[in-house]
Amino acid sequence: MTPPYLERLGARIAATRAVLCVGVDPDPAALPDGFPPTLAGVERFARLIVEASLPYAAAFKPNLAFFEAYGSPGMAALERLRAMVPSDVPFIADAKRGDIGSTASRQAMALFDALGADAVTVSPYLGREAIAPLLERADRFAYVLCRTSNPGGAELQGLVVEADRAAGHPAEPLWGRVARVAQTWGPGGTVGLVVGATAPAELAAIRSISPSLAFLVPGVGAQGGEIAPVLAAGPAAGGPASREAGGALLVNVSRGIARAALQTVADGGPVDPGERLAAEAAEWASRLAVLT
Repeated sequence: MTPPYLERLGARIAATRAVLCVGVDPDPAALPDGFPPTLAGVERFARLIVEASLPYAAAFKPNLAFFEAYGSPGMAALERLRAMVPSDVPFIADAKRGDIGSTASRQAMALFDALGADAVTVSPYLGREAIAPLLERADRFAYVLCRTSNPGGAELQGLVVEADRAAGHPAEPLWGRVARVAQTWGPGGTVGLVVGATAPAELAAIRSISPSLAFLVPGVGAQGGEIAPVLAAGPAAGGPASREAGGALLVNVSRGIARAALQTVADGGPVDPGERLAAEAAEWASRLAVLT
C-alpha cells in the first residue's frame, strides 16, 4: 500500500531539509531566449524547471491551466512532465476543483488516477459533500482554498459569517469558518489549507483556528509575501501533520524561480538557464530551510 500523503511529504522535506514547493506555470510570453512561445517551448521550459530544481524541491505544483490552454496536446505535455518527477516527490495538481459529488468523483479519477497527482487544490464554495471524493483516499490529499494570496482575495473571503451557536462557531470572516469546518472533513489526514503569505495576520489567525492542518502557502517571491511569518506560523502544531518534518508546511515559489532564467547574466554568473534556475532554487531552499 502507498503510504499516506503526509508521511511521504514529510520524508521528502526531511530529505531536502526545506519546505520549498516549486510552482510550474510557464507563461509562453515569459520564456528564455531559445524557447519559442509555443507548447513545445512551454514544455521544454517546464521540464528544465523540474530538472534544475529537483534536488531542492520538497514538492512540485504545476498549474494545470498553463497546460489545459493547449487542449489535449497540452495535457499530454503535462502527463510527460508528471512522468519525469520521481515517485518520492509529491506532485500537486493546482486545479482548484470542486463541484457536486458525482462530478468531483470524476475529477478525482482524472487527477489522481489518470494524471497521477498526489494532491490537488480545491474550492470549498460548494461545501463538504462537493469535494468529499477528493478527500476520501488515504494516500491522496486536498488543499482547500482558505485565504488566497491574490489582492482581491478578501473581497469574499473576508466577509463576516454570523455565529452558529448550535455548532459553537463564533462570528468570523469566511476564511475563519473555512479553516474551522475543514478540520472535520475527510477521514482525517487528507485535507489541508491554502493560505497566502501576503496575508500574514490572517495566516497566524488561521493557524490558531486549525492547529493540525497542513498549509500550502503561495505568495512569497514575486507576490511580495515575507518568509519569516510563514515559517513562524506555517508548521502544523498538532495531529499527523505536526509529526512530519517541517510540520508538513509547503511554501510555493513559482515566478521567483522561473524568472532567474530570464535574468541578464552577471559577471561570473552561470550562462546556462538551467544552471541559473538551479542556483535560484538552491537559494530559495536555503531561505526555507527547516532542518539544519
